Amino acid sequence: MAVNQPVQKSRDEPNNDLRIDIIMAEKRVQRRLTAILAADVVGYSRLMGRDEEGTLARMKALRSEVIDPGLAEHGGRIVKTMGDGLLVEFASAVDAVRHAVEVSKAVEERNADLPGDQQILFRVGVNIGDVIVEQGDIFGDGVNIAARLEGQAEPGGICVSEEVQKQIDGKVNVVFEDMGIQPLKNIDRPVRVFAVTELQSGEGAVAGGREPYRELTLPDKPSIAVLPFQNMSGDPEQEYFADGMTEDLITALSMIRWFFVTARNTTFAYKGTSPNISHVARDLGVRYVLEGSVRKAGNRVRINAQLIDGASGNHVWAKRYDRELEDIFAVQDELTETIVGALEPELGKAERERAHFKRPENLPAWDLFQQGLWHSYRRTEDDLVAAQTLFERARALDPHLAGAFAGAAEAFFFQLVDGYLEDPKRGLDIALELGRRGVEIDDQDALARYAYGRVLIIARQHEAAIPELGAAIELNPSYAQAHFALAMALGTSGQAETAIPHFGTAMRLSPHDPYLGQFMVHMGAAHLFMHRHDTAAEWARKSLRQPNIRWSRWVLLISALGHLGQLEDARQAVRSLHRFRDEVDIAFVKANWPISDATSRAHLVEGLQRAGL
Repeated sequence: MAVNQPVQKSRDEPNNDLRIDIIMAEKRVQRRLTAILAADVVGYSRLMGRDEEGTLARMKALRSEVIDPGLAEHGGRIVKTMGDGLLVEFASAVDAVRHAVEVSKAVEERNADLPGDQQILFRVGVNIGDVIVEQGDIFGDGVNIAARLEGQAEPGGICVSEEVQKQIDGKVNVVFEDMGIQPLKNIDRPVRVFAVTELQSGEGAVAGGREPYRELTLPDKPSIAVLPFQNMSGDPEQEYFADGMTEDLITALSMIRWFFVTARNTTFAYKGTSPNISHVARDLGVRYVLEGSVRKAGNRVRINAQLIDGASGNHVWAKRYDRELEDIFAVQDELTETIVGALEPELGKAERERAHFKRPENLPAWDLFQQGLWHSYRRTEDDLVAAQTLFERARALDPHLAGAFAGAAEAFFFQLVDGYLEDPKRGLDIALELGRRGVEIDDQDALARYAYGRVLIIARQHEAAIPELGAAIELNPSYAQAHFALAMALGTSGQAETAIPHFGTAMRLSPHDPYLGQFMVHMGAAHLFMHRHDTAAEWARKSLRQPNIRWSRWVLLISALGHLGQLEDARQAVRSLHRFRDEVDIAFVKANWPISDATSRAHLVEGLQRAGL
């Protein structure tokens, strides 16, 4: 045999080269389930800019005297430091949260004798996740979510994921403030977030005046949440069609005053997820959950729907519909009728007929209207322009489609409040005309009455807005946005006390609304107008922990702190406002916060002046 001839392996002989490759791959990719803590120093660059040596000395003392001994006690391992932050892993969520609470308490004690501009405060996020381990570092969604949770925390605060909350509940002396399901940047699925608060010793009160987390109680009437129907068409551009089906069902069910129906904005927080139905029912405080799917192909549509008892997880019924596309409205009516019959057989025929709201004269107009709503809900500048184009096309096809006028009026409302229009006065005039026309076409359309009412608020015609919004609620008692808009109109027209119950109703109907922070800030403003400054400040802080932040949240906090005489905190809030939007001053607030009551407006401005805005 030639010396250089390769040895031939038998077919049954193991391939050692392949085995080595597999072993090396296993060595390269290691995974484990771990608790991840991400921490960051608030305003680190500002602290270093003002007192570099002092800040470094205080940070080193915290590491050596508090953080490192605590890590040794609770079994934490620092994965890496990032100048002003830490990434740490623990064997359990209990250890991670205990360490975070102890550090937070120690930092608070050390800050007690320091001026505000020298205080070191941490934001902390804790998550449990499966991570990839490589050369001592850890990677993966579990780490990314912890980092995003840290960004959700207020200065000095701790935020945890729902998985962590479940594991530590009853094991650590803390309570939870439910912040709802939050979309986190670059994370595919929304995450339910909890703020962690330590109990005060001896009294069971909650530090900072926050309420402990409580499950929502069931309403005293049939209650249901309609989850976004899945688009099974394989075409992402058909997403609006499934969303439109869902929205029409929510609207139809909401028009039955015997029902409690969770608002569209909250249930759409579950879009793209596969949640546990019993958890959804408990989370939203409802008895029943409707879910389904839509498959559209050519001129045919298949709709699957199932109604589930949230307490037991049992199916009440499930049904499949195969229809021509022209029959889509008949399918919606049939679905609504079936749900009503299943949940409350005693409902009278008249109540059921309330669900059969006015339909457009042709399907293409409805189709364009639904596409417009899909863009409008996204609220970006480009999406609102696209929405206006689609609503205009819908109106051209069906001049009697009230929703197309109402949708355009509401899109103008968003464009006005977000400052997207080059000529706001002309935009407001057009919005008022569109809103008025929608109501003229169909004064029994809740969306039309609501959209017109919102535009009237912007125009500071509060006396006209209040009856329009009241009519929208009369037509649709489960309309969360209408309750919010009515409360806003009342609160800014000198009727703050009357406004507060409607804010509460809006938050109960839509507890995970993407713009829940706006509900909160206007609730706080109502308290401010009644000179309840502590309560106003607390609502402002809660609103700032919600996504989709607007300038009004900082303005409310600044005014409340100004009235309370907490001027250092107020000035810090002013700096935060100007980092967010530097053109906001008192003139801007007067021009853009639609307050018709002169006394309320003067009180807001007085607090801002005291704070130095």
